[in-house]
Amino acid sequence: MAFLKVIPLEEALKVVLSFKLPVEVEEVDLANALGRIVAEDVYSPIDVPPFDRATVDGYAVRAEDTFMASEANPVRLKVIGEVHAGEVPSIELGKGETVYISTGAMLPKNADAVIQFEDVERINDEIIIQKPAYPGLGIMKKGTDIEKGKLLIKKGTKLTFKETALLSAVGIYKVRVFKRPRVAVISTGNEVVLPGQELKPGQIYDINGRAITDAVNELGGEGIFIGIAQDNRDSLKELIERAIEVADLIILSGGASGGMRDLTASVIEELGEVKVHGIAIQPGKPTIIGIVKGKPIFGLPGYPTSCLTNFTLLVAPLLLKSLGREGKVKKVKARLKHKVFSVKGRRQFLPVKLEGNIAVPILKGSGAVTSFIDADGFIEIPENVESLDEGEEVEVTLFSF
Repeated sequence: MAFLKVIPLEEALKVVLSFKLPVEVEEVDLANALGRIVAEDVYSPIDVPPFDRATVDGYAVRAEDTFMASEANPVRLKVIGEVHAGEVPSIELGKGETVYISTGAMLPKNADAVIQFEDVERINDEIIIQKPAYPGLGIMKKGTDIEKGKLLIKKGTKLTFKETALLSAVGIYKVRVFKRPRVAVISTGNEVVLPGQELKPGQIYDINGRAITDAVNELGGEGIFIGIAQDNRDSLKELIERAIEVADLIILSGGASGGMRDLTASVIEELGEVKVHGIAIQPGKPTIIGIVKGKPIFGLPGYPTSCLTNFTLLVAPLLLKSLGREGKVKKVKARLKHKVFSVKGRRQFLPVKLEGNIAVPILKGSGAVTSFIDADGFIEIPENVESLDEGEEVEVTLFSF
């Protein structure tokens, strides 16, 4: 095994996308579907609205009875009843007749318009109309909002509250979704402790474990935080073996560089095979990609911005593929706020903050927690480019799934 044998990002991605994660489908109640990924196209089983209905409070009429109405020659119609939302009207309008109708109520037979009550004068059991109504006024026809059989949600869509509301509107209460791939997350380092523990001199709180676990959840997987491995072979090996038992994929952060305490690559090689150890990008050059007992394992850099950048570049595409969302890493176009420089021959991914359509470079360094927290995503500076100019259009890959 050759440690830190640097390969291009595209070659690393080929290795990643050659891995096979379990692709399974399950049916869940709509109440538990938020954030899940739809496993098949979903079509409307009904028309919406399922009947012709009033969109205003007013009077349902036969439009032809009002055609001659004017201020000089008002039309009088006889009120023969009322129809309210939730009722099935038994009334049938005849010539010169009308009914009071509330918003959302089903139109009675022969009615083809609703005049809002403010536009008529009512005297006892008659209304006086001074301007004509046209067919379709004040109503929504059956199926004009959603037609039965219409494609509502495409396979691979992540369900937000808007999609679950749409499914509820057409009466769908169960939905087939992809099972969430289980992703075990391990932080490493003697200096790393969990929030809530006493922070001793020389220690830092773990950010990567929380960030990666929640990024996996946001993406549509099931993040499982295993714990923090100490910088010794036994601790790291124990947590990796525990992760293999419960997950489909394993992610470690830290322990990827060539220092004596960084044992990740050697432990992965002992348990399985290191496929990649070194990618020609900054940050993230010492990233590790391997396989243990048929399960992909990633060793990502320890700095938060580096870690999440490489998660987005390498891990997210594999998870998205397993969820029917291949290629759906979110990207937007923006203009660079000011000129930035890079080292020619080094492919760099630079974190940026979005202010409208302006990308503001974050230059604190990938070791700063706020570099990651402030960043909305990152831009790429190719290896043959030494600088990007102010105002230049860039593509921002978002830290959002």
